Amino acid sequence: MIGNRITYRTADGVRIPGTWRHAFIRNGSYFLTDLFIYADGLIDCWGLVTIEEFEEKLRSGWVATTLPDGAEASAHDLAYWRFSEPRSWLTPELLVAEVRDTIDQLNGRPDSTGRCLAAVDTFLADRTEENRAAARLAFLAIPASQRRYALGDMDSKDGPLRVLVAGPGGRTYLPIDPTVTQEAYDRALAYFEERAHWRAERQAHVSADGPAAPHAPAVHLYHSHPNKPVPDPGLLGLRNDYPAPITVGKVSYPSVAHAYWALSVAQPEVGVTVATADTAAAGRKIAAGAPRREGWEQARTAVMTSLLRAKYDQHPELAEILLATDDATVIYDDVDSAFWGDNAGRGRNWTGRLLELVRSELHMRRTTIPGL
Repeated sequence: MIGNRITYRTADGVRIPGTWRHAFIRNGSYFLTDLFIYADGLIDCWGLVTIEEFEEKLRSGWVATTLPDGAEASAHDLAYWRFSEPRSWLTPELLVAEVRDTIDQLNGRPDSTGRCLAAVDTFLADRTEENRAAARLAFLAIPASQRRYALGDMDSKDGPLRVLVAGPGGRTYLPIDPTVTQEAYDRALAYFEERAHWRAERQAHVSADGPAAPHAPAVHLYHSHPNKPVPDPGLLGLRNDYPAPITVGKVSYPSVAHAYWALSVAQPEVGVTVATADTAAAGRKIAAGAPRREGWEQARTAVMTSLLRAKYDQHPELAEILLATDDATVIYDDVDSAFWGDNAGRGRNWTGRLLELVRSELHMRRTTIPGL
């Protein structure tokens, strides 16, 4: 299960989401390490492998599920020990099944639990023995370590599900469970009827504040060096170095980038040189060789916010381009700054975030909100 363990790797400039879990790798001795699982189906077990290659790693013992008594083990830079009466709950088959489920989860596809619950819904809608058998097979296809969590109910765990798919007179997969009685089966049916009721209520619930995720596709503002305005700039017009003159106070700047770098320097005469540079890239180069204004690092995001507001206030045609991105996540590339740019997931994307803020302010002006 993914939980809150979210990571990613970058491949060809694209972020591939992933997660991780602990595992032992046997390379001479045993090493406690992290097994990274990615949405594209690759697994990093000290080298990226496909799911089929991962199964071979398990068969060879490179990824270990059996821990022999007396074997040496370590966690890098943390501890070293020998196994004494070790017990492992994993088998190669179980670990592969869990990894396959994780890949499905990372891709937003139904995993084995999702497929089981879909089969259960089919049975509840049409209670034939054929549908019950299909639901039972789907339930047993869930990795044994995950079955108790299938219903998401930590009080009942998978009890009602075990009984439902076994049916009256049947036996569950747990040897300690008694034969299913009609009374126990009726309780399981009542459980699922109640569960269907609260699921319907939850699905009908609408967040008072709207969706948490954007519904518009992400917008990527790739790094570029626009040196002159064009009749229909499109997303290029949202770049900070796009030639869209802004006036801040009594000073006019050729672009947001010119203004930002001119305001960043401590010496006024250098600021004038930056502001009049032929291109934003040239202005940045001049500013990079001069001392920063005191407190600039702490003030820079507020300064950039003010400059972006000025740009879209003074250029309504560019404001329309920004508004047309709706509620999309704005991914801004800046090869010179991991602070301002996303840079294939390695940067903080502050420019993208501030563009989203200014866009929201522009939307607010078109909405009647008393007092604002």
